[in-house]
Amino acid sequence: MRKKEKELTNREIDVLKLLVLGYNNKEIADKLCITHHTVKAHLTQVYKKLGVKNRSKAIVKVNEDKLFFV
Repeated sequence: MRKKEKELTNREIDVLKLLVLGYNNKEIADKLCITHHTVKAHLTQVYKKLGVKNRSKAIVKVNEDKLFFV
């Protein structure tokens, strides 16, 4: 897989930052003015790109790898 394919989009980063801050899907959707279905779609891609299966593992991955500061 090429490196570019694993990079998160700006919107995926926005969703992931809010996830790390403890927001649930509805709160993320409200904050970003998108539907909860769109949040789920973004999170599916985030999990795939990070190589994790769920939100708690995504949070651990962000913290362990110091992917960004929120």
